[in-house]
Amino acid sequence: MAHFEVSDIVRALHGVRNEWRDSQRRSREPVARELPSRDALAQTVESLKGALFPMRLGPPDLRHESEDFYVGHTLDSALQALLAQARLELNFNARHAPRPASEIDDTATDAIRKFANALPDLRRVLDSDVLAAYQGDPAARSVDEVLLCYPGVLAMIHHRLAHELYKLGLPLLARIVAELAHGQTGIDIHPGAQIDAGFFIDHGTGVVIGETAVIGKRVRLYQAVTLGAKRFPTDTEGNLQKGLPRHPVVEDDVVIYAGATILGRVTLGKGAVIGGNVWITDNVPAGANVTQASLQNAPKGGA
Repeated sequence: MAHFEVSDIVRALHGVRNEWRDSQRRSREPVARELPSRDALAQTVESLKGALFPMRLGPPDLRHESEDFYVGHTLDSALQALLAQARLELNFNARHAPRPASEIDDTATDAIRKFANALPDLRRVLDSDVLAAYQGDPAARSVDEVLLCYPGVLAMIHHRLAHELYKLGLPLLARIVAELAHGQTGIDIHPGAQIDAGFFIDHGTGVVIGETAVIGKRVRLYQAVTLGAKRFPTDTEGNLQKGLPRHPVVEDDVVIYAGATILGRVTLGKGAVIGGNVWITDNVPAGANVTQASLQNAPKGGA
C-alpha cells in the first residue's frame, strides 16, 4: 500500500486556512460553523418543492388523503431548517458589528415567518409559470410534464423561493438557492431579478438574467439569452459600485429568441419581439420586431 505524507499536508492546509482567516479578519478558532450549508439548503429546497407541489414533487407513495398531513409536517421541518441557516447568515454578517443574539434570532425568525406566509402566493405565481410553459411549447403534452421535466420551470421554482429570501435580507441564502438551480439547468438567474407572473424559459441552457433586471408579465425567453450589464461603474478608488440599476427592463408580452444579448438599463417595450443573435444596447419601442437584419449597421456596445 502506498504511503502518503498526510500529516504534513494537514499541517500545510492548517497554515493556509489561518492565512485566509487572518486576511479576512476572521477568528482562527471558530467555535462552530460560521456560514450556511449548501447541502442543508439543498435538502430544504427539495422539501419546500414537495410542500408546494405535493402530488407531483412530493414522495412517490403519497396519497391524496395524506396530502395536508405531509405538507404540514414537511413545511414545519423545512422552515425550522431554513431558520437555522438564516441565523448563520445573520451571525456571519454581524461578525464586524456584533449584535445581541436575541436580536439576530428575532430578525431571522421574522424573516422566515414572512417567507412562510408568502408561499401560497408564490405557488399561484408558479402555477402561472407552469401554464405559460405548457401553452408556449407545442411539444408539451400536459402541465404535469412541464412541471416534472422542464429546466426552465425548475429554475423558476428556485428563483421564486430565492427572490423571497433576497427581499427579506438573506442574500447569501438566496444566492445558494439560485446556484443550486444554475448547476442543474445551466440557467443563471440572480435572486434579485424581479420577474412577474407567466414567465417561460424554453430550453434555457445559457440564459443569464442579472440582479437588477425587471421583467413583466407573460414574457418568454429561449436558450442563450443574456439580460446583462453594459458597463460597471466604479467609485473614486476604482471599486465596483454595487446595487445600481444596470440590467434591462422587459415589459409585458415580450418574446426574446435564442442567442439575443441585451445589455444595460435599456427598456424592451410591451409586445416587442427580439430575434436571435442580436446585440441590443438601446431601448426598443413597444411592438417592435428586432432582427439581425435590422441591426446590421448598428454598432455593438461594450460588454
